[in-house]
Amino acid sequence: MKMIKHYFGESCEILSLIGALTTGLIAFKVAVGIFRFLNAHFISGAFGLSANLKKAGSWAVITGCTDGIGKAYAEQLAAKGLNVVLISRTLSKLSEMAKEVEERFKVKTLVISADFTQVDIYDDIKAKLANLDIGVLVNNVGMSYDHPEYFGEVNQPEFVQNIIHMNCTSVAKMTEIVLPEMTKKGCGYIINIGSSAGSNPTPFLTIYSATKAFVDTFSQGLQHEYSSRGITIQIVVPYFVVSKLSKFRRASMFVPSPTSFVKNALNTVGVQPRTTGYWAHEIQDFYMGFIPTYFAKNFLMKARQQALKRKAGASKSQ
Repeated sequence: MKMIKHYFGESCEILSLIGALTTGLIAFKVAVGIFRFLNAHFISGAFGLSANLKKAGSWAVITGCTDGIGKAYAEQLAAKGLNVVLISRTLSKLSEMAKEVEERFKVKTLVISADFTQVDIYDDIKAKLANLDIGVLVNNVGMSYDHPEYFGEVNQPEFVQNIIHMNCTSVAKMTEIVLPEMTKKGCGYIINIGSSAGSNPTPFLTIYSATKAFVDTFSQGLQHEYSSRGITIQIVVPYFVVSKLSKFRRASMFVPSPTSFVKNALNTVGVQPRTTGYWAHEIQDFYMGFIPTYFAKNFLMKARQQALKRKAGASKSQ
C-alpha cells in the first residue's frame, strides 16, 4: 500500500474510489443478470407473468412446423387454445399434422403448402391469411449446411440463394404480411427463431451464421420500433435442440427435446425480447462469451472431417 501511495500520491484516493465504484457496478450487473435469468426461466412461468398470447388473437401462424422446434411451437400454442396455421413444404405431412392437432387440442387448423426457398409464394400466403385474427407469428422455417464446410466447397445446388430466401426473406416477408393488422389492433406477438450461431461469426457455417445474424438484428430493430405500439417481437437464439436440423437425436441437459425447449421459451415471451429460450442455454451462452472464435473454428473443422469420413465410408459400402 505504501508503494502504491508513493507512486500515485494524492491520486491514490481517487483510484480507490474508482475501484470501489467499478466493483459495485460489476456486482450490480451480476445481480441484475441473475434476477433476469431467474425471472425469465423460472419465476415468470411459475407465477403466470409471461404473455397471454390468446388475448392478441385467435390464430397463430407457424412456419416450418412439421418437425422439431416448429412442430413443438404449433403443439404448445394449440394447447393454449389458439387455432394454428401450419405452413411448410410437404402437403401430406401438413395434413397429417393438422388432423393430429385438431384431435389432441380441439382447435381449428389451416394448412398452407409453401416452399420458402422461392420468392413467389407470399401473395398466396397473404390471401389465405387475410380474414384470420392473427395474434402470434412464429418464424421458424430455416435451413443449414449438410455438414460444416468451406463456403466455396458447399456442394448443394443453389445453396446460397436457397438459404438466404429461407432464413432471411421468409422472416421479413411473413412479418410484412401480419404486421399491419397487428398494428391496427395494437397487439400481437412475432417470435423469430434465430440461432446462437448468429451471435458471433461461425467458421464453416459462415452463411448460416450470417443469415441468423440478420434475423437477430432485424428482430431487435423491430422491437424498438413497435414495442410502443403494443407489439412484441422476440428473437430466440438457441444452442442445440434435438431435431433433424441439429442432427442431435437424444435429449440431455444442454440439448433439450423440442417440447421442453418450447415450453421454456414460451414462458419468456413478454419477459425477455432476446433470449436463448432455455435455461441451460443461458448458462452455456454465458461461458461461450469467453471462448475465442479460434476454438469454434477448430471444433467445426474436426466435425467437417468426421462428416467427410462418414460420407466416404458410406459411398464405399454401396
